[in-house]
Amino acid sequence: MCTVTFIPSGDKLYITSNRDEKHWRSNALQPALYSGKTGNLLYPKDGDAGGTWIAAHENGNAIVFLNGGFIRHTPQPPYRKSRGLVLLDLIDSPDPVATFNKIPLHQIEPFTAVLWSHGQLYEYRWDGTHKYATLLPVSQPHIWSSATLYDEDVVQKRKSWFNKWLQQHKQPSPDDILHFHQFTGDGDAHNDLRMNRNGQVFTVSVTLMALTDETTQMHYLDLKNNTAFKQQLTVEKSMAGR
Repeated sequence: MCTVTFIPSGDKLYITSNRDEKHWRSNALQPALYSGKTGNLLYPKDGDAGGTWIAAHENGNAIVFLNGGFIRHTPQPPYRKSRGLVLLDLIDSPDPVATFNKIPLHQIEPFTAVLWSHGQLYEYRWDGTHKYATLLPVSQPHIWSSATLYDEDVVQKRKSWFNKWLQQHKQPSPDDILHFHQFTGDGDAHNDLRMNRNGQVFTVSVTLMALTDETTQMHYLDLKNNTAFKQQLTVEKSMAGR
């Protein structure tokens, strides 16, 4: 839930997430199809709370969360609900935009959400007090780094890595993007894209969603167990665009 990129490439869109977690967190379950209230969902399931940090809906929508809003906050548990379950509430709805606007978020830990919904890209932030929504250009690549782990200097340095890489990869493939998310940095293990802070917090997985009008394919790299997995969700034409 800590580094995310959005990349348009040809007839595909790629949304990719590095999940940085504390060493004591349980392993996540590999991506699987689940029956939601409004249709089929595809996501890896958190091993502790049962939610997720990244998911796709058969209507073509997709979402990913990062920890924190704008700045590093001090956690104030107990929280009413995990952010991973809030994510499922948003994606498992006919209109995630309307759902975000009306969903109560009091006693929910701050987060940033990147949402692809009905052909538009949104950035949502919850700072613990207020909601913020931004409509982003879908023709441009974007990168986010979690406010809870990376200060502004590091955020800007990562953006420069991303921009330099994009100049060399005009239409990147999934393998190109997964390589970027695993091996980009300057040797500082605390802040490289695949980070490791003394074995206490480190990148446990990389998840890539490749979205087309027909399918969403999810590539999942479990870095703790050195395994890779793919799963596909068919976009239902009757639901797309609703």
